[in-house]
Amino acid sequence: MTFLVEFVMSQITARLPDDLIDELDQVAAQLRRTRADVVRQALEYYLDDYEDLSRAVEVLRDPADPVLDWEAVKRDLLR
Repeated sequence: MTFLVEFVMSQITARLPDDLIDELDQVAAQLRRTRADVVRQALEYYLDDYEDLSRAVEVLRDPADPVLDWEAVKRDLLR
């Protein structure tokens, strides 16, 4: 049994420096993928990382989250 999953996609246009396009073409050729596939995957990774970093910064800025003293933590761990 074969399942076909269809994704709705929008097209965008971006202007990129020639050296970045050259590198994109090299990577796409090595991976045997299209430029669009490489850009799509890179953007997905970037947005995932951005979401993770945004959450980490949010936690770090939370005044209710206690700040630990490194020397005290080190001392407790080495006991």
